[in-house]
Amino acid sequence: MFPCTCCGLCCQNISAINELKVFDLGNGICKYLDISLNLCKIYNDRPLVCNIEKSFQEKYNKYFNKITFYRENAKICNKLQSKSKLDKKFKINN
Repeated sequence: MFPCTCCGLCCQNISAINELKVFDLGNGICKYLDISLNLCKIYNDRPLVCNIEKSFQEKYNKYFNKITFYRENAKICNKLQSKSKLDKKFKINN
């Protein structure tokens, strides 16, 4: 399973993701993010692009093995955290 640290940044930076434009509050934050808890209000029914496990199974397993897919996602995650100057305790070790 992908080692998400629940920092919430991916849900606060959705404006550039075409599949999530309808969820954008207009400020890049997903309308389904519970900001106080950093949790998704529709987690069990979230879009494919938000579900790393399901995305891999349905779409990306043709291009990556699971470990490489996780590493690539972790790189993006850590880059976003670094850019946002988020506490290093949220960093994903890959």
